[in-house]
Amino acid sequence: MEVLIKPLITEKMTAVTEKFPNRYGFIVNKAATKSQIRHAVEEMYDVTVTSVNTMVYLGKLKTRFTRTGIQSGRKNSFKKAIVTLGEGQAIDFYSNI
Repeated sequence: MEVLIKPLITEKMTAVTEKFPNRYGFIVNKAATKSQIRHAVEEMYDVTVTSVNTMVYLGKLKTRFTRTGIQSGRKNSFKKAIVTLGEGQAIDFYSNI
């Protein structure tokens, strides 16, 4: 099972990272536990994780109007993890670009 799916690089998460320089967000597998997320981040980025907060988001309900009628459905739900690192540590998401 792959635990980390992708890092969160949104305006809201960037604002959190600027306010708290040692917090980073990730989209993770819905079945992953906090200890699995902690181990995956420590292994991938070679940092020390002090805490992990998780939340599950229900997919948004979307409706669109087409020629054949109203089509409604739901976007995929996902799990988000906010990882707090040890003092003085950082993750550089842009180093491989």
